[in-house]
Amino acid sequence: MADPGERTRVDLTGGAADLLRRLTGRHGPLMFHQSGGCCDGSAPMCYPRGDFLTGDADVHLGDLAVDGVPDPVEFWMSASQYEYWKHTHLTVDVVAGRGSGFSVEAPEGVRFLIRSRLMTQEELEAFDLL
Repeated sequence: MADPGERTRVDLTGGAADLLRRLTGRHGPLMFHQSGGCCDGSAPMCYPRGDFLTGDADVHLGDLAVDGVPDPVEFWMSASQYEYWKHTHLTVDVVAGRGSGFSVEAPEGVRFLIRSRLMTQEELEAFDLL
């Protein structure tokens, strides 16, 4: 999870961090991508790093530091989805139930999801979004 004094665009709940520790043990370094498309596209998909290729059509929102995980977990979003969400702070959480079969947590009987809130004035200024 992020340092309390550090401004971030995306963070994790404790449950999501626990799941990422387990999944990293099985799959190695991980990444998230959120597309906004079909197949649970509004949910963040978790992949082994490098299995989902990012490019100019994607925005890197940040790297999630997870205690006990040696490599940060990159978080990407499609540029078109970013236009809708750029004024929000995102928190990756985990809930019971199956999401898309493309995301590495699917066999666990849980799925990642995003909780969002509008950024504060200070955050908007810090991320140059005014």
